[in-house]
Amino acid sequence: MKGESGRNLLEAALQMTSLQLSAKEEMVEKFLDAAARGDVSLVSSLLSHVPYLLNQTGNSGWTALMLAARNGHHHVVEKLLSLGCDQFSVNGSSQTAYDIAKFWGHRHIAGLLSRSGDACGRILQGADLSPQENYFGRETLDRLSAKRTDKVWLEAKLSAADTIFLLFSNLSPMVYTSQEDSRERPGDFQLCRFRYQDVKDLLQEPSTVTIFLGMEKLRSPSSSSSSQSIAEPPVWFAINTDRDAAELLKRCREKNCSFPRSPNRDLLKLSEDEAGIVAQARSVLAWHSRYSFCPTCGSSTRLEEGGYKRSCSNSECRSLQGVHNTCYPRVDPVVIMLVIHPDGNQCLLGRKKIFPPGMFSCLAGFVEPGETMEEAVRREVEEESGVKVGAVQYVSCQPWPMPSNLMIGCMAVATSTDIKVDENEIEEARWFPRQQVIDSLFRGDRSAFVVPPRQTIAHQLIRHWICMNSNL
Repeated sequence: MKGESGRNLLEAALQMTSLQLSAKEEMVEKFLDAAARGDVSLVSSLLSHVPYLLNQTGNSGWTALMLAARNGHHHVVEKLLSLGCDQFSVNGSSQTAYDIAKFWGHRHIAGLLSRSGDACGRILQGADLSPQENYFGRETLDRLSAKRTDKVWLEAKLSAADTIFLLFSNLSPMVYTSQEDSRERPGDFQLCRFRYQDVKDLLQEPSTVTIFLGMEKLRSPSSSSSSQSIAEPPVWFAINTDRDAAELLKRCREKNCSFPRSPNRDLLKLSEDEAGIVAQARSVLAWHSRYSFCPTCGSSTRLEEGGYKRSCSNSECRSLQGVHNTCYPRVDPVVIMLVIHPDGNQCLLGRKKIFPPGMFSCLAGFVEPGETMEEAVRREVEEESGVKVGAVQYVSCQPWPMPSNLMIGCMAVATSTDIKVDENEIEEARWFPRQQVIDSLFRGDRSAFVVPPRQTIAHQLIRHWICMNSNL
């Protein structure tokens, strides 16, 4: 009898659990339905009694915020945001609520969901205010450009106890890794950080180039801290020396230190924060390595303004009159574009001989003097693939310190489809169906082709197209 009683209790407990789960599912369904219908009163009432509903998901990972955004219910979206819902969660199609609102043309909701804020949405009506941060683009330091001409301040910071120095050899930063494998993952490499005493001798050598990078951005102080007790954040410098690399490595206290030999690959192993710092430092140092002499008259040049200017030593040189691009670090603009087939369901990708096996990427090329971004896209696509392009739309950009490029990412619509590859530029170009791209991008299927690494803007452009055309 005891055994039968135990079984009855277990069955009753299971039945109770089932009822509880069913009640929870019904509550979630009721909440999501209210959001989809725009019933802000019911949404508010349900959340006041059952707060955990806020970020619950239904079919295909859709949240209440996504459903409200899909159907244009501004007041529901506003209410959910005020209660702290997760506006950056994604559904089964890798779409955020912002993506959904934008796709369905609800600009007022898209503006509300943008990190830039609703005020910017009202001012820049119709503008795409979606936050887009590409690898190498994160600004961890405040550049403090106004301080570059303050020689006294810079000299004081050079010898300050908390100042951080990054050491470069042949334009490669010294890094260390604690990882045993060689897989290319952001964060595998970390920058070696030095103090003044570690590099004092290098700073005194005439061949050493030292540039001011900026000051660490001040984090919001806690409420218990007084403003008077907050110390000024440390500043960062980068130095490039022609000293023997093996000798330089002995200075570091970390294990497994090295100077990456393959920047195009190895610098992609840095964290997002450190990648942005290296992009700034490497680009400026590369400029110094090429401009030791004045391109106008051939005289020697001297470093000024914390490393952001080189002035000719010849007082008669024309470069000292007015503003010239030979005096300041240059940035080379490059357009990189994902070309969409006229049917909207294919994209054009190409590959160079130097690419890893199976990898295809977006077409790219330098912007020529006196040329607009849009015309550069059209010219480069036709030169490399023979395909003609009509409409061009800017998406986002990415600093690319190889050595000092700015990749301007665009979408472009083809007006012709026949491919005729310029073999001096690329090895092959193909139209890839959308489903093949999805399989390669999200499912790791390498049977058709391999997408570029996620740190590249080419990867982000491909992802942007797939998400933009998802069936929402």
